[in-house]
Amino acid sequence: MDIAFLTPLKDATSKTVRTIEDRTPADRDRALDGLRALALLAVPLGHWLLGGFTRDADGALHNTSPLSTFGTLAPASWVLQLLGIFFLVGGHASVLSLRRATERDEPVRAWLRGRILRLGRPVLGVTAVWAMLLPVLYGLGVPEATLRTGATLVIQPLWFVGVYAAVTALTPYCLWAARRWGAWPAAPLAAVVAAVDFLRYGPFAEAVPGWLSLLNLLPGWLFAYQLGVSWGERRLGGRTAWSLLLGGAALFAALLLFFHYPASMVGVPGQDRTNSHPPSLLVLALAAAQSGAAVLLRDRLARLLRRPVLWAPVTIVNLSAMTVLCWHQTAMLSAAVPASFLGEIPGLTTRPDTPVWILARLAWLPVFGVALLLIGRTTRRFEAPWTGVTRARRAAAALLAAGFAAFALGLA
Repeated sequence: MDIAFLTPLKDATSKTVRTIEDRTPADRDRALDGLRALALLAVPLGHWLLGGFTRDADGALHNTSPLSTFGTLAPASWVLQLLGIFFLVGGHASVLSLRRATERDEPVRAWLRGRILRLGRPVLGVTAVWAMLLPVLYGLGVPEATLRTGATLVIQPLWFVGVYAAVTALTPYCLWAARRWGAWPAAPLAAVVAAVDFLRYGPFAEAVPGWLSLLNLLPGWLFAYQLGVSWGERRLGGRTAWSLLLGGAALFAALLLFFHYPASMVGVPGQDRTNSHPPSLLVLALAAAQSGAAVLLRDRLARLLRRPVLWAPVTIVNLSAMTVLCWHQTAMLSAAVPASFLGEIPGLTTRPDTPVWILARLAWLPVFGVALLLIGRTTRRFEAPWTGVTRARRAAAALLAAGFAAFALGLA
């Protein structure tokens, strides 16, 4: 077989790998970037594998999940739920970033503003674009139910940005606590989550209002971030890491076996309890175990990523972090919505209740990945500073984003 046509591609790839390696500072913490890339890629992979659609008689798509039928797939959600790692690495990275800002006499307020803008621009971009797409798609015959399903999926992962912005704003306080008490400030956060879980799942559950679970939102995700800050301050060493790994694993097993927590780390349609929205104590147990493992494996991962061929994709993923987060659901919808006009397409518009669906969905993953790459080539510009964008256009984007959010949340 003549494979000469592959030579230009191979040469271009090799050149890119060399360029990335040459531009990487010698003191770059490759392990942190590797962990962040792993956590980032787990988000689309988890949504693509554990989410599905059903097509009704009118051709409209509705959300469902293979976990409703295949409860044995729940352990896959343990592997794919890596937000604990993301918050851990985020805490560590914030320490380094804030330290550099302090060294150049940048005020904390200015540092925080820069971090929040980096998070907000891509979110504003994706929601504004979708606000403009909705009437176009409706005019092309896409059912309103499909549009609401799509809007729900697009906005679903964006809650993370608001929570991450909130914990980032607390970085100076986390830093003060870490310097004074090491990794211990994470313990009271876990205690708060445990207390709220006891109230909403224990003997007083019927008397507890539903909104009480929201009290877990900030401490639940701040837990791993605080560990990351302590790690960045070199107050989380090997002994503590082993305690987190073994203690978190033991607590995780106990909550599943004796306290009957749902096995899935993501919400399952039809179940009245969920672990992640807001986070339950099971999420913190998993985050503790993952954090301990990350600290213990850091040096090995850093050595592995000294290989340029492995380091290059890690760098590319990190440079497109918010693009991956904001647009991966759009990539899946770009295949599913057209398919809904064609009828029952295995792995896309058929109910995820057979092994055939699982095999078909695995086959669709590369398609979703290519779609995300193509979409990202255009939408990645939202991550860069919006230089040259007038105030009027920014206001229009904000208005469009607000309208899309209202539609996605069922308020319009």
